[in-house]
Amino acid sequence: MTRIVYEVVEHEDGWAYKVGDVFSETFPTRSEAEQAAETAAAEHELSGSDEHIEYEDEDGVWHEEDVSGEERPETDVER
Repeated sequence: MTRIVYEVVEHEDGWAYKVGDVFSETFPTRSEAEQAAETAAAEHELSGSDEHIEYEDEDGVWHEEDVSGEERPETDVER
């Protein structure tokens, strides 16, 4: 199973959470960023509908897959 980590960090004169190299919006306090990260992480684990997805990998190759809405990642928030 995939594990996704939301990391709370200082960002643009405030606080944000990030996953990999992608940042959320900036929040005025660390506490607000932590709460937003907890909410996003919880929502990421919710089941959804089956989907057909297309994505480009780091080598520029496009892929297509059918993914189950039941296959959700584990998430964690690092403070």
